[in-house]
Amino acid sequence: MGRRFIRRVVSPVIAGLLIIATAAACSSHGKLISADDTKTATKESAAKLTVTPKADAGDVPVSAELAAEVDKGELTGISLKDSNGKTVEGEMRDDESSWVPAEPLEYETSYVVTATAVDDEDIEAVHESTFTTMSSPGNRMSASLWNSSEISYGHAMPIMVNFPSEYSVPEDMRDEVEKRLFVEAEPKQPGAWHWFNGHHLEYRPKEFWEPGSQIKVRLGLGGLPLGGDLYGATDVTSTVKIADTVKSVEVDDKTKQLVAYENGEAVKKMDVSLGKKGHPSYSGTMIVMEKEKESTFDTTNEPGCNGKEDGKDCYITDVEYAQRLTWSGQYIHAAPWSVGDQGERNVSHGCVNISDANAKWIYDFTLLGTPVDVHNTGHELPYGDGYTAFDLSWEEFLEGSYLPPPDEASDDESSGEEDTPSEGD
Repeated sequence: MGRRFIRRVVSPVIAGLLIIATAAACSSHGKLISADDTKTATKESAAKLTVTPKADAGDVPVSAELAAEVDKGELTGISLKDSNGKTVEGEMRDDESSWVPAEPLEYETSYVVTATAVDDEDIEAVHESTFTTMSSPGNRMSASLWNSSEISYGHAMPIMVNFPSEYSVPEDMRDEVEKRLFVEAEPKQPGAWHWFNGHHLEYRPKEFWEPGSQIKVRLGLGGLPLGGDLYGATDVTSTVKIADTVKSVEVDDKTKQLVAYENGEAVKKMDVSLGKKGHPSYSGTMIVMEKEKESTFDTTNEPGCNGKEDGKDCYITDVEYAQRLTWSGQYIHAAPWSVGDQGERNVSHGCVNISDANAKWIYDFTLLGTPVDVHNTGHELPYGDGYTAFDLSWEEFLEGSYLPPPDEASDDESSGEEDTPSEGD
């Protein structure tokens, strides 16, 4: 993959003139040489190349990318080899701002950069220089990709990256971090990152993922400077899969009903009881975060309970078929004790109460990443309470990025060029 560097083809008219010109001169060995060829062979290209890292630079981070600026010409190629002459794999970003090695470079290693360009007369300029990478740093920080490559997710599952919770990426470094988080979706879907805080960010496309999407993710953070003497530990790569079938759930406090949809068609309706006064259910677009066939709910550590059960709002109880929707503890789960209230009134502690049979059915139906839209409770889902990427409008989501918005046009397919890595393609 990568940018195709294509030399301009000489027109038939010019080619003809060159053929005629070859009759004007020949070498002592009988080889025809035109006067124009002799002139071109000795003429210096007007194109001037400026390459980063600079020639003879030392202590270069192993996350370095190659950049080449051309004055009075056009870049036609860029490559990298180690001191043993081995070619380093990589490709240009979509915006052609830099050439990205496929893996972090080696520490304490010399590399040779070769960049070529042509001027308006197709005369080639060649730049070759050497740089050396830094020693392995002692203070390195790992980041993790939450998503697994082993399962298929619902179409509302964001790509999620976590740094250690005790660490916050400095704001002035977040654009550089974001640039090194590569996402390539097939089929192609423009997307962006959103920082919910300094150690957690999520990636999503403008709309939900298309069914059957295959999403290649590379956290290219190995050796990346993170401020001070801290550096990224390693790269992380994975492929995230989205299920072929589109499933979704809607809950309405007005009707006290839950409706399950498959590929846009309603397939199941069930009565629910939502959060009572003082313990409201949230309205918003949530997703199924976790699924547990058996779980224990403990509210005795909440304010006013003082670690004790009082049988009303402070309790410890076992539940079945629990599906987490928020960090604050709102679930869809079986609640046989409230069957008489389901479809009629709200008596829960904020959860979506349903019968045992319905709870088993919806548990088997959903996937991690299935969207659950709750309506008309009068209480909005708090920002970041759960995986809330799709609870934000696209415009709101972009406000959490430190990079320019992605190009939403699909020009690549019509141009015939192959995809290359970008930060939010």
